[in-house]
Amino acid sequence: MSLDAAVRLDVGGFVLDVDLTVEPGEVVAVLGPNGSGKTTLLRAVAGLQPLDSGCVRVDGETLDDPAAEVFVPPERRPIGVVFQDYLLFGHLSALENVAFGLRARGVAPRDARRQAGEWLDRVGLDGFADARPSGLSGGQAQRVALARALAVDPRVVLLDEPLAALDVATRRQVRRELRHQLDRFDGMRVLVTHDPVDVYALADRVVVLDHGRVAQTGTIAEITAHPRSRYVAELVGTNLITGVVGPDGLRTRDGVTVAVLAEFTGEALAIVRPQSITLSRTSADTSARNTFAGVVDDIDRLGDRVRVGIDGPLHLVAEITVSALDTLELRPGDRVAAAVKATDIEVYPA
Repeated sequence: MSLDAAVRLDVGGFVLDVDLTVEPGEVVAVLGPNGSGKTTLLRAVAGLQPLDSGCVRVDGETLDDPAAEVFVPPERRPIGVVFQDYLLFGHLSALENVAFGLRARGVAPRDARRQAGEWLDRVGLDGFADARPSGLSGGQAQRVALARALAVDPRVVLLDEPLAALDVATRRQVRRELRHQLDRFDGMRVLVTHDPVDVYALADRVVVLDHGRVAQTGTIAEITAHPRSRYVAELVGTNLITGVVGPDGLRTRDGVTVAVLAEFTGEALAIVRPQSITLSRTSADTSARNTFAGVVDDIDRLGDRVRVGIDGPLHLVAEITVSALDTLELRPGDRVAAAVKATDIEVYPA
């Protein structure tokens, strides 16, 4: 019993070719840069974008299979959707918005309103039944959208960046409430997000898309330990170098040689953690085998730590203390030397 999707489609020249499986009780986060196909994948599973080939099955029931000429329309699928902008009907009350999906599935108006009221109570909005969307806060609107998705008793809930429209303070509170509601749902849950905090707080497993394909999948710990794309590396706050390991070290496509300790040769990925990089105004007084000259292109202070971007033969991000920043007197545009020991670089096959 699971969600099994083999999505093959071409939308205006963009080709999506993704296999996705989600088990009951599991929250899978779908990540990827803009244009990677995340929302298109959700639309295909929901039935809003018919497949060109492949199939979508929920608990063994086929919902979309062009080869077998099977297509179940969205309103008949056991799937609830929370859209990024919630898409609440402005002319309907919160109660009627929640009841809409039930009525679309043939539930009698009175029963639909009764069940909608029960769902508003579950998400803490029992006093807002008559409120229109324009009178709701962002967090309240998100909960109405979630109640509407869950009210139809789905087996799958799809959430397309459900917290993106909220300000930072509201997002924290609503994220906790969303976690609580999802924990009470025993079906399959798919979450599209750009926010790594959402991933850590809500997801059990991660699927990373890139150019319409799955670039990496695994638990949060797995993709954090061994990112396989620059997008994932930046997401988890580390540096990723790609190249070929040979006798002299790892050589990048741009011809930069990085001293590493590796017990293999061939295509490889290397992680350089920001905390392992030492910055100086010159390259003197260091035993590190790797020193790269560059120019400071970004300084981002995070509490008592500072992340410094360096543009050079390798684009690196170093993490230093505030006192180190003050001592070095760094400003964007300054030239620096970034040093890192070979023993501090983790290398693994590509």
